[in-house]
Amino acid sequence: MRSFFAILLSCVLVAVAYGIVHDQITARVCIEYFTVGHRDMIGRDDPTLHGLYWGVAATWWCGAMLGFGLACTSRLGSRPKHTLRTLRKPIIVLVVAMGLMALLSGLAGGMLANSGQIVLPDWIKTRLVPAKWAAFQSCAFAHEASYSVAFVGGGMVIVWAWFSRRRLQTRAAFKFL
Repeated sequence: MRSFFAILLSCVLVAVAYGIVHDQITARVCIEYFTVGHRDMIGRDDPTLHGLYWGVAATWWCGAMLGFGLACTSRLGSRPKHTLRTLRKPIIVLVVAMGLMALLSGLAGGMLANSGQIVLPDWIKTRLVPAKWAAFQSCAFAHEASYSVAFVGGGMVIVWAWFSRRRLQTRAAFKFL
């Protein structure tokens, strides 16, 4: 049971750490993404505070969902079990993929906004100076990419954990021969 909770807690901590780093960067690209695009929970235009607050508030539950699913598929049942150690590499690969896709998507969003191929909704556009429109889109694209890769990639890691236990069982059987 301790390993179950270690997997769950580690996924929450990794998600929160990723969220804080991600939001520290995007808050500096466009603080208005947090103050205009979200309910302002801070009351100041401080990128560090927004990055910390939203980095935790917007990611802990994603980590909990991944952690619970991964802990269940890795630990429950009679098959050989994954440990946090055997899950480290897939979790790191997922976080790196999230970061790379956020970076690429953020760049693409900024370029598309600068070229006029995408525009902000009027309710946002009217609250920003035009010089911030591309930066806002860049942050929006980066955040959407992070969530999308987290959910799709997290699902893939969970499925991998389940099916890879069958291989662990086969390897364990061959050890006895």
